[in-house]
Amino acid sequence: MRNLLVSVADSDGGKQSVSRKIPFSDVVITGTRNNFWGRKWRTIDIQVALWVTFVHVLALFAPFTFTWDAFSVAFIGYLLTGLVGITLSYHRLLAHHSLRLPKWLEYTCVYFGVLAAQRDPIFWVSMHRYHHQFVDSNKDTHSPINGFWFSHMGWLFDSGYILEKYKERKNVEDLKKQPFYMFIRKTYMWHIIGCGAVLYAWGGFPYFVWGLGVRTIWVYHLTFLVNSACHIWGNQVWNTGDLSRNNWWVAVLTFGEGWHNNHHAFENSARHGLEWWQLDVS
Repeated sequence: MRNLLVSVADSDGGKQSVSRKIPFSDVVITGTRNNFWGRKWRTIDIQVALWVTFVHVLALFAPFTFTWDAFSVAFIGYLLTGLVGITLSYHRLLAHHSLRLPKWLEYTCVYFGVLAAQRDPIFWVSMHRYHHQFVDSNKDTHSPINGFWFSHMGWLFDSGYILEKYKERKNVEDLKKQPFYMFIRKTYMWHIIGCGAVLYAWGGFPYFVWGLGVRTIWVYHLTFLVNSACHIWGNQVWNTGDLSRNNWWVAVLTFGEGWHNNHHAFENSARHGLEWWQLDVS
C-alpha cells in the first residue's frame, strides 16, 4: 500500500505542523486547512452555511410536531431522496456510469437526488469524480487527512479549497451537454423552495419540519458518513492504496454505500456489497 500520509509541507505551503491521529483509528491528520478562521468566506460558503444551519434548527422542532403521518413523509422522503436520488442516481448512475436507464427514468430518479439538497448533479458528480481521482491525497475533495470535520462537512463551506485544487472543472462534460442538467444547475434552489412549499401546503408545519428538516439532515449525515467514517473506521479487504473502509453500520443506513472499500476497489460496479451477507439495497 502506498504511503497515504502526504507531507505537511505539501499540504500547507511549507508550514510545519504536528500530525495527530483521529481517535480510535490509525488515520493521521496531516493537512492544516482551517475550517472556520483564517480563510476567506465567499458568498456561496455563507449561503451553504445558512442553509445547513436552517435545516438543522428546523429539525429541532421534530419532538413538538411529531405525528405518524409526518414521520411517514420523512421516511418515504428518505427512501426517495437517499436511496433513489443520491445512492442510485447521483452516485452509481451519474458519477460512475455503473448502470444505464432510459432517459425519462434517469431524469426522474435524479430529480429525487435534487430534492436531497446536496447541490445540483453537475457539482455533486464533479466533486465525487475528483475524490476518486485524488483519493486521500492533498487534492482530495474531502479526505480525513484534513480531519474528521473537514471530511464530514467542513469542505462544504470552503469553496476556496475547491477553487485552489480544481481551477477548471472539466470532468462532467457528459452532464453539461444535457439541457436537463444545465437547467437544474441554473434553477437549483427553486426546486428546494418548491419542495418545502408543497410540504407545508400539504401537511402544515409538521410536514415541513419532518419532510424537509428531519429528512434532509438525516440523508445529509448518512451521505457525509460515507465520506468521513468510511475513510476512518472499518475493515480494508482490498489493497486499494487509500483509506477506504468497509463499514457495516454505515452500509445498513445508506443502502449499501458503506461497503466503501469494495467500491474503491471496483469503482464501476453497480454492486457494492460483494459478499452474500453484505446488504446492498441499492
